[in-house]
Amino acid sequence: MVSISGSKKLKRQMAPQFWGITRKDKRFVITVRPGPHKKAYSVPTAVFLRDMLKIVTSLREAKASIYSGKVKIDGVVRKSLHHAIGLMDVVELENVSDVYRLVPMEGKLLKPLKINESEKSKKLVRVTSKSTISKGRMQIGFHDGRSTISDTQVSIGDTCLIQIPDQKIIDVIKLEAGCQALVTRGINAGQIGKVESMEEGSFILPKRAALVLGDRKIEIPADIIMAIGKEEPVIQIK
Repeated sequence: MVSISGSKKLKRQMAPQFWGITRKDKRFVITVRPGPHKKAYSVPTAVFLRDMLKIVTSLREAKASIYSGKVKIDGVVRKSLHHAIGLMDVVELENVSDVYRLVPMEGKLLKPLKINESEKSKKLVRVTSKSTISKGRMQIGFHDGRSTISDTQVSIGDTCLIQIPDQKIIDVIKLEAGCQALVTRGINAGQIGKVESMEEGSFILPKRAALVLGDRKIEIPADIIMAIGKEEPVIQIK
């Protein structure tokens, strides 16, 4: 039989830096399969356990944990070594008290953050698409590949606080002047600032936000920031 969904491995030298893997080891490392997050912005489950959390010491131990159903991502058991874990995903491990959320931190694209047990059923998702389907209903697509049908009024770029794994929308945070926003990519990844104004895009330039980060002000593309609350984050992200 032929292989599906592309290669299962990646040269170590080509792996994203935030994976935290050693470069001068075996030639190849396992990679993510097509799924909820883009390849460049996610980490495979086995690498997450072995190299980011370091709770297992080898790929064999990671396989044993994953195949036995000990890993939950967003409240769902995942038994694939290659499942993509990305921005705002919540990871639970059987027999481990800590719960982790992946967030940008310290200039890195993704780092695991320990969160309170009470927050493991909440997740922030950025609205990336919306379309009208049969009977005038609205289908909303989010940054992590999931979608839901809802009558909630949202715009592309807004953030929804949802309950996982049933995807119920709890709250909507508008990406507008005055809100708090998290930078998700780039050299400012992980920093939180206040949106001062929004600039509409043009044929040449994308939609942009004027963001105040401490004592400096930057202009940044709207698609690499995420609204996280009005005065303070609605969930733990630092």
